[in-house]
Amino acid sequence: MPGTKEIRLKIRSVQNTRKITKAMEMVAASKMRRAQERMRAIRPYSEKIRAIAAHISHANPEYRHPFLVERDTVKRVGVIVVTTDKGLCGALNTNLLRLTLQQYKDWQTQGEEIDVCCIGNKGLGFMQRLGASIVSSAVQLGDRPQMDRLIGAVKIMLDGYMRDRFDRVMIASNRFLNTMKQEPTISQLLPLAGPEVLGVPRGVWDYIYEPDAKSVLDQVLTRYVETIIYHAVAESMASEQSARMVAMKAASDNAATLIDELTLVYNKNRQAAITKELSEIVGGAAAV
Repeated sequence: MPGTKEIRLKIRSVQNTRKITKAMEMVAASKMRRAQERMRAIRPYSEKIRAIAAHISHANPEYRHPFLVERDTVKRVGVIVVTTDKGLCGALNTNLLRLTLQQYKDWQTQGEEIDVCCIGNKGLGFMQRLGASIVSSAVQLGDRPQMDRLIGAVKIMLDGYMRDRFDRVMIASNRFLNTMKQEPTISQLLPLAGPEVLGVPRGVWDYIYEPDAKSVLDQVLTRYVETIIYHAVAESMASEQSARMVAMKAASDNAATLIDELTLVYNKNRQAAITKELSEIVGGAAAV
């Protein structure tokens, strides 16, 4: 059994750890509110441009944008993996990367080649260890997503699809449900799915294009893809701060429980030492 000095040092160490986890919990709670506000602010815009893109996919049949054309065969897949830059956020990244790895192996089984775009340090490190073909990456995004930091990595994937390097582009990210729950998802980004998949009712849609359909659709559909990716990053950041707050709260609670247990052991050891000393004193006095 360890002595009282070792237990006292252990208690002090756990107390210092608890101070750190408590501070990180408070910081994550503060950042979580701002991240959720940004996420909720972009959701209406994302849903609206998703609906417009779905309507466009069934309009203007005389011009079909490459983003709307389904490929006959799929030989190569591009995957955009959105993770966090930092850890200490529970199983958030683990669950997403486990789902991505499972899908990755399924694609390989079907004979499809995979190229990966990593947004976030954790996904980049995982894909490097996996030996995947990484064509682009964006890391160290900070606490506020900036489109100009993402546009380079995203453009490589879009250009690859336009040049037939990819037959399909997927995106893997965490979807924020609430503070306690985040859901890892993998969805198809390109070619653009129909209204049924996007949750938009089918109908007859027609638009007047100015100056011409090609120019308008190039801009709209590129903006659609950028918005969906930006939305995924915003959802990932809100999920990150929520998961980190919950994880740090659990760590603080566990540290408090451990301190109580160590204090009890320390008091027992101390009491046993005092009782032993008293017994020795009484025994010595009786011998005299």
